[in-house]
Amino acid sequence: MFYIPGYDPIHPRRYRELYRKEGAAQAAVSGHEIALRPKTGGGPYGWHVAARIEGAPVETDFEVLVWSDIVRDSMAPGIGATYLQLARTAWIYIASGALPRLVRLRQGPVIAAFYPVLMLLGQLALALLVARGAGAALALSGVPFVGWLGLALAWPVLAWFRRHDNRLYAYYLMHDYAFSARWRGANPPALEARLEAFRDTVAEALRGEVDEVLVVGHSSGAHLAVSVLADLIRAGAAPKGGPALSLLTLGQVVPMVSFLPQAGRLRADLAYLSARDEIAWVDVTAPGDGCAFALCDPVSVSGVAPKGKRWPLVISAAFTRTLSPARWQELRWRFFRLHFQYLCAFDRPGDYDYFRVTAGPMTLGARYAGRAPSKSRIETPLSPYRSVAP
Repeated sequence: MFYIPGYDPIHPRRYRELYRKEGAAQAAVSGHEIALRPKTGGGPYGWHVAARIEGAPVETDFEVLVWSDIVRDSMAPGIGATYLQLARTAWIYIASGALPRLVRLRQGPVIAAFYPVLMLLGQLALALLVARGAGAALALSGVPFVGWLGLALAWPVLAWFRRHDNRLYAYYLMHDYAFSARWRGANPPALEARLEAFRDTVAEALRGEVDEVLVVGHSSGAHLAVSVLADLIRAGAAPKGGPALSLLTLGQVVPMVSFLPQAGRLRADLAYLSARDEIAWVDVTAPGDGCAFALCDPVSVSGVAPKGKRWPLVISAAFTRTLSPARWQELRWRFFRLHFQYLCAFDRPGDYDYFRVTAGPMTLGARYAGRAPSKSRIETPLSPYRSVAP
């Protein structure tokens, strides 16, 4: 199994520890047996799982396809540069016409996108208010150059907020949205090179003696996974008779990119992959996740659904049913945590169980064969751009 994270600057060991902790919690609920041990050999960071799920023993190698270094580089701008990013990102989404279409699609993730904007502007307003108050106090004391001294005090306030962004997430989320907006939906060269390396890694696994190669893309990692598998199939690296090739997208935010003017590469990949018989593609979101475009078919809403469209199968993780009332009340206002619930244990699991899917005995296609898509899915084509030219 290959896991492609979202926009995350942290070392991938966090995902191993999350799998260990949440796997144990799900095992206690569902009767799974899940044991982790370190990965041996080279290649991407990963771990090995020996499990007994649904009465069958399964061995699974997990690898994280890392792009956290690219994320960290994109988060390097200082305070002033971040405010310039804010202005540029807002202008791109408004001037391109993407923002009003995204609002019509799902208000939740758009509101989440406004959070860093409002938070950063609030921080700036507070800093200026402090500076004004300090300037007034200095004026009363007869200190010269009052205006400049007062204004200078705004900077430490902004710096204090940035140092505490591990709690506020304003800078982090601003950098996230700015990353896609800067190239208006296209991939920067460094990311394109990384996607090519990911493709080669997955292609090598397909040549091994395994039953299934499963690629999981979470959050913004979902649209990266789409491009990786589209490139792989175009290159003829998924031969018939080989292991089953599967794609699981979780908590996807595809429209935040595919609705931008230069996202032709992504729109082409969505259209291409949606009609292929080499894969099984399941898309899992939940209306309770305010950071995802819940139950929005990423192909259809992007306006590129081909005549022979087969994928994805859009289903809901249904947090209000798969989490007990007490657990739901505990998590419902922890928006960032809920966005990761797809990778975690459910105390009332339904037909989506991350651990059955990733360490169980059935391929993704077999597990969801005959499963009807969610009746609440959204397929209305709303993207203002439909070009598939790269």
